[in-house]
Amino acid sequence: MSTETLQHCAGCGIGLQTEDKTKLGYIPEAALEKEPLICQRCYRIKHYNESSSITLEQDDFLKLLGHVGQTKALVVKIVDIFDWEGSMISSLARFIGNNPVLLVVNKIDLLPKVTNANKIINWVQRRVKEENLKVVDIVLCSAKKNMGFDRVISAVQEYRGNMDVYVVGATNVGKSTLINRLISDYSDLEAELTTSQYPGTTLDLVKIPLDDGKFIIDTPGIVYKHRLTEVVKKRDLTPLMPDKPLKPMVFQLNEEQTLFFGALVRFDFIQGEHQSFTCYTSNAIQIHRTKLERADSLYEEHKGVMLTPPAQADLEELPKLVKHPLHIPKGKQMDVLISGLGWIKVNSLAGATLAVHAPKGIKVITRESLI
Repeated sequence: MSTETLQHCAGCGIGLQTEDKTKLGYIPEAALEKEPLICQRCYRIKHYNESSSITLEQDDFLKLLGHVGQTKALVVKIVDIFDWEGSMISSLARFIGNNPVLLVVNKIDLLPKVTNANKIINWVQRRVKEENLKVVDIVLCSAKKNMGFDRVISAVQEYRGNMDVYVVGATNVGKSTLINRLISDYSDLEAELTTSQYPGTTLDLVKIPLDDGKFIIDTPGIVYKHRLTEVVKKRDLTPLMPDKPLKPMVFQLNEEQTLFFGALVRFDFIQGEHQSFTCYTSNAIQIHRTKLERADSLYEEHKGVMLTPPAQADLEELPKLVKHPLHIPKGKQMDVLISGLGWIKVNSLAGATLAVHAPKGIKVITRESLI
């Protein structure tokens, strides 16, 4: 069958083809009889939760985002509260022109239950200002737990007028789950988008017709290599990405003590008064405490065995750990964020000299405390 006459995948929006299994959009000829038409990649993700190594290059993502600024539309930007710095598209203002931006902050179900929502919104407002991003509104939600979704839907209604809606975000922020909810609320479309926790699932602009003749347009997720979730093996994504509210772990540390987060990240408290540190990371990642003087030898002896993930077989493929020296000034409540792993809150106002060892290329920063 000629590839010219084929349609687009109902899951990821890519043009379908039957010639080459290794290329995007491949569909076996036998599957052309089925409804809805979905490519083999989406079929495998949907039915077997299986990823594929095919993703779009960064340049192609940015080209696709270029569409947004050339049209009059509401831009719905989704960001992950568990990895704000890792999921923020810092150049977004460049691509979207003068279009209004609705900021949807997802995965709030992961924050400990006692967290004050107003404080989170105030924190987000300050961060958005730092990014020079003008937003018409901020909505906190959980796509997975269906929390705050009615507010997202009503905000989309309120701000779109009679415009199209573009949904943008990095990979793994819950974009496809939100789109599926928008489809069910706004459109009589039968097909759902493919949703998966693996990076780079949405491959092309997916247009979902609305009842008034306008469209919701889903753009591909941008793959940011500075997140730990992008450098670990598929099997380590599940322990790394929490799916329940975080149970913060508090450690009372003396100077010259070290915490290991599996064999992925090492946190050194080098100098400062005895103080406490709260770890907001997935509870599936084991934290081991040791003396700083023993840290190098402990890592060499136990990485991939006691210190996991990753398992020993996958250590070779993990980029080498790089040291990030950090200074927490006196009088400031700060977090140390390791993109994709979570963050460590420095609870004392006494100041501290720290170092984080993380795989090369992973974003490590200090920031004003979220909680």
